[in-house]
Amino acid sequence: MEFEVLGTIRLRDAGRDAMLAGRLRRTLLGVLLANANRVVPAGVLTEAMWGDQRDDRVVRNLHTHVHRLRGVFTQPDRLRSEQDGYLLTVLPGELDAERFETLIEDGVNTTAHDPRRGAELIREALGIWRGAPFGGLDVPVLHDEARRLGEQRLRATEELYTAELAAGRHTAVIAELTELVARYPLRERLHGLLMTALYRGGQQAGALAAYRSARAVVVEELGQEPGPELRQLEQRILAGEPIDTEATARQATPAQLPYDVRGFSGREAELATLDELTPGALVAVVGEGGVGKTALAVRWAHRARERFPDGQLYVDLRGYGPDEPMAPGDVLTAFLRELGMDGSTIPPGLPERAARLRTLVDGRRLLMVLDNARTVEQVRPLLPGGASCSVVVTSRDSLAGLVAREGAHRVRLGRLPYDEALALFRGLVGDRPGTAAGTETALIERCARLPLALRIAAEQVNARPCRNLDDLLSELAGKQAVLDLLDAGGDRHTAVRTVFSWSYQRLSPDAQRLFRLFGLHPGKDVDACALAALADAGHRATRSLVDALLRAHLVEEVAPGRFQLHDLLSAYAADLVASTDRLDEREAALTRLLDHYHHTARAAVDQLEQGGLVPESPVVSTPEFESAAHALRWLDAERENLVRAARFAVRQGRPYATMHLGGVLFRYLSSGAHHQQALVLYQDALMAAREQHDVLEEGHANRYLGAVHYRLGHPDTVREHMHLALRCYQRSGAVRYERVQLLNLGVVCTWLGRYQEALGHFAEALARYREAGETEVSTVDGCAGALTNLGRVHCFLGDYEAALAYLTEALALPTGGQDRRNALEAHLNTGIVYSRLGQYERAVGYLERVRAGAAETGNRLLQAGVFPLARVYWRLGRRAEAFDCIKNCLAVVRGTGDRLAAASVLTAFGDLYREAGSPAEAMPYYREGLAVAEAIGKPYERGRALAGIGYASADLGDEPVAVTHWLEALRVFEALGVPETAEVRARLAF
Repeated sequence: MEFEVLGTIRLRDAGRDAMLAGRLRRTLLGVLLANANRVVPAGVLTEAMWGDQRDDRVVRNLHTHVHRLRGVFTQPDRLRSEQDGYLLTVLPGELDAERFETLIEDGVNTTAHDPRRGAELIREALGIWRGAPFGGLDVPVLHDEARRLGEQRLRATEELYTAELAAGRHTAVIAELTELVARYPLRERLHGLLMTALYRGGQQAGALAAYRSARAVVVEELGQEPGPELRQLEQRILAGEPIDTEATARQATPAQLPYDVRGFSGREAELATLDELTPGALVAVVGEGGVGKTALAVRWAHRARERFPDGQLYVDLRGYGPDEPMAPGDVLTAFLRELGMDGSTIPPGLPERAARLRTLVDGRRLLMVLDNARTVEQVRPLLPGGASCSVVVTSRDSLAGLVAREGAHRVRLGRLPYDEALALFRGLVGDRPGTAAGTETALIERCARLPLALRIAAEQVNARPCRNLDDLLSELAGKQAVLDLLDAGGDRHTAVRTVFSWSYQRLSPDAQRLFRLFGLHPGKDVDACALAALADAGHRATRSLVDALLRAHLVEEVAPGRFQLHDLLSAYAADLVASTDRLDEREAALTRLLDHYHHTARAAVDQLEQGGLVPESPVVSTPEFESAAHALRWLDAERENLVRAARFAVRQGRPYATMHLGGVLFRYLSSGAHHQQALVLYQDALMAAREQHDVLEEGHANRYLGAVHYRLGHPDTVREHMHLALRCYQRSGAVRYERVQLLNLGVVCTWLGRYQEALGHFAEALARYREAGETEVSTVDGCAGALTNLGRVHCFLGDYEAALAYLTEALALPTGGQDRRNALEAHLNTGIVYSRLGQYERAVGYLERVRAGAAETGNRLLQAGVFPLARVYWRLGRRAEAFDCIKNCLAVVRGTGDRLAAASVLTAFGDLYREAGSPAEAMPYYREGLAVAEAIGKPYERGRALAGIGYASADLGDEPVAVTHWLEALRVFEALGVPETAEVRARLAF
């Protein structure tokens, strides 16, 4: 394949020109080629193609254009969909821009020893150029690359004529150079080359006339004299001195780079980004303190110094540290001296010094490293004016003004990826035999993967040979300990706490307070609403303070609207809040945070289950939920924080906050199958209730724990917690919850195949709900739950008429406040009854409603429980949908670890394969379903799996195995009293 971007975008594939109709298709290919072999985010592509449109149609249209572009390739897998975007694979030599640049570099390198061959190679490169890169597409994301390639072309032109002059072809190139200086009148090097060609060709007067012409243009256009190289060239011509091949004399060549960092590791992606920068680039390397900005800049500068033969300037601007920041005027004085100016001739004013620097570096391939900048204003006077001198600025500030006004390319430096952090640490401490498994990982994470902290930790080990890594990890256990230990022997420049303090001290008082309050939050990441609750401030004011923390790189935005401190910064914030804020202020902030989480979680769960809203909260900045999907997104995003906050409340002496927040979260954690988090939360809640001697709350905690163990398939533990809950409710006189427990005990009996006992529990619960005569939501929900479960059990027993009667009554209940989950379960069981009656057209409507509702509310239990829809689809001839449905159900149970549903789904999957005529493929699902059913004590699914193995074995011609399994299934079904008994008995009779 051949790709061309130097001119109109073209693609040649298998020897033919591919059709790239339309601007959108060319734009798509152009952006992919500008980022060849790198993943291009979908957002970058949509913005390039459609601007700032953000609706769903744009995403669909992008997929369509990618699909069509892929269809043009004879190798469609060259264009792959990745997690965050798309990647186009381009092999070496396939892209004309790559060949163009390679030939230029080869030509420049060859010129030193064979200028004639060097000129040939550069001319070959220039011959590849067909016109404006990317066909002149007006796409902002391509502007930088197009400008870079254009600059490369001009550089190549200058190198071409340098090679031609070195080869002695002075007279031959005069006409071409004359045309070029007319086309590019501000390129001083071209003027110098023309002067050199004329002078060497015996035309001294012509050479001086060329200088005067160049000077007139520069003075008129720029208001300043030509650069020193051109002026020195004029003096040599006037003096009749020989001129070297470069046509210009070299000025002082500074080499100010500091010593390269020992043991530098990783950052290959960032180094590669810097490698791709064009001459004249302005780069801002930004990130938090200790992340390795200086190390990266210095490492790259050493690696790339050959690209800057005219020298490297370096200065520590001292923007963050114990010393006063350097004034721009002082930096300019130092730079001008280094570039050869006598101190007596340096202008006194800042603007004049800045102008003189721009003059001295104009046209020179020189690198400036402006390290540790505090503000944009500190940097601006130091910037060169031309396109030959590159600048790298490092700062803890985001330097937004430099990006917006000067067009700086920003490189955000985050913490080291784990593999790079490990390589750095091992490189510093060497091999440590006998270290416990996981110690290195834990140490690296305690150091937050910050290079500075890792280096200090390594020094702690190396300074005391008797200390091993396990000892160091033990010493770093606490938040305070990690800051105390990582102090680099008291060096104020490298102690972690001190390094952080330099950023903190630059904040406004309100921003400092918000940063400190971060240290109180028990979770990892947090949204602006929770921060507003902590700070007792409005959302807009809080967001403004967060922006200040982001600019200072004291906080990370880990997802849109979600913010996080890494472990060391969290320890620093906790240290500050404990030493700065009064106890009553800290207590009040925690109270506001817990109130915020409790109220907002209650509003989200209410919207999720009933579509309603709870009364307005006194807590500030509480989000409003417009839909169940919105509520679910918030709960999913905050789940870790909600559970941590509830458990944290116990340790803070707030047991009721734990119990109440746990109660609010119960339905969400259960339906979302977040079982492990629920277990630890409700164990804490049970402990808190017992410590408070609160029998009612103890009953709730036992009920919640019983429900979790129910989904995990632990029958003995379920019975224990459910009976304990019932006794607690009876002791506390909580009649309302006694009714709830009757329903729960009925559900447990259904699981264990004790159907008559289950019917008794459900009937008693229904009677009690009806006797109560209450009209509140809980009574309606209780009746709905009892009726739905009565219908479910009668369906198991084959009494479909009774089942439909109960389910119809459940669906007829008032829906104003009814729990949406109850309604969905009633629809689910109604669909199952109609399916068993063979009325598939009626069944499909009920079951599809359940599937849609489960997806909307994020109810993963129902997402798995809708597996009967697969059989209905199959019977309606919708075969592909049937397999898609059962595969989705199985994916859910595998993802949640819900063994109760797994047994049913696996057996249903086996049934579907068997009905499709594939008994061999059905067998593994039946056997896995049997193993799960036996492990969790679920007899009905055990019987179904046994029968399924029998049916599959018979289909495969293995009658003895079939009979063995049918006999066992028959014993199970007879004990349960279910209609499957007749089917198995009939097969055995046959």
